[in-house]
Amino acid sequence: MFGSIWGYFYTSFLRYWLKWFIRQVTGKCELQRICAGYKPGAPRTTKAEYSLKNSKSKLLRAAVDVEEDGLEKHLDLVMREKNVKTQRDPTSVLLPFTVLFIFYIDYFIWYVLMTNVCLFGPRFKVNLKLCLLQITGYRNLFTSVEELRKENFDSDKVQHEEMLLKLWDLLMPGVKLESRVTKQWGDIGFQGDDPKTDFRGMGMLGLTNLVFFSENYTEEARQVLSHANHPKLGYSYAIVGINLTEMAYSLLKSGALKPHFYNTVSGRPQLQHLHQLFCYLVYKFDKFWVEEEPESIMEFNHYREKFHDNIKIQLRDPAVALTMTDSPRSN
Repeated sequence: MFGSIWGYFYTSFLRYWLKWFIRQVTGKCELQRICAGYKPGAPRTTKAEYSLKNSKSKLLRAAVDVEEDGLEKHLDLVMREKNVKTQRDPTSVLLPFTVLFIFYIDYFIWYVLMTNVCLFGPRFKVNLKLCLLQITGYRNLFTSVEELRKENFDSDKVQHEEMLLKLWDLLMPGVKLESRVTKQWGDIGFQGDDPKTDFRGMGMLGLTNLVFFSENYTEEARQVLSHANHPKLGYSYAIVGINLTEMAYSLLKSGALKPHFYNTVSGRPQLQHLHQLFCYLVYKFDKFWVEEEPESIMEFNHYREKFHDNIKIQLRDPAVALTMTDSPRSN
């Protein structure tokens, strides 16, 4: 109760006056201080996003919704409203001297000097633009993911059928399907004779993720499949993959993936970046499952939620980066 009251008081009254006071002391607006005082990635972009969304200025609040083609113009308006003067970036002048005298000046003075360089117009604009590209890119990524999720698997579409057969070929090289509808699909973790029924929840997003993992991390995908077919610790590979697609989707929708994408994508995150995250989830879940040694597949939901909680804890770290250690490769 007290926390809610304090939060309302801070955002509605205290924060505004605190920002005003600090600006009078430093001569710099909050966005300038954020762009200069925080590392690129989640530490800077999340602070900038919060500042913009909670600004009393309609122009600043609108910045998080501006598309890329209108970004430059909007940035100029923001700089004008915040009275950020565009002047020559002093880095080129200061850097030679700082190199010569770095060992003769106090470290704190050096830090303040280089921090202040970032407060000038040109560097500030570049840093804020990157933040806005990441913020708007995240929103656009969810729109693209939602469209793919809502696209149902259609056996009459050649592209859909080709992707499904490609998944089989990547995971089961040298093993020929007896027919399009067959019990063989169970060998890679589908429930029925026709996999199309398993894609209903996540649509083409589920199939696209499975194919991406198998195509870009073929060796790892086959290794995970072999674990999934273990006589005691096995699980339905494709079904679990679709389930982990839902996990990635829900994390994206809730905004929990913002720190990850802000740290790993310098600019607008694209669909391929979500596919990469899915690869990480599948690979790590398989290791988690094997290490936990569940009694049976009937305990899947329990261990799935435990894994989900572990991922959410990692995403609270401002430096989080859920990436595969190796570069994508295929056989």
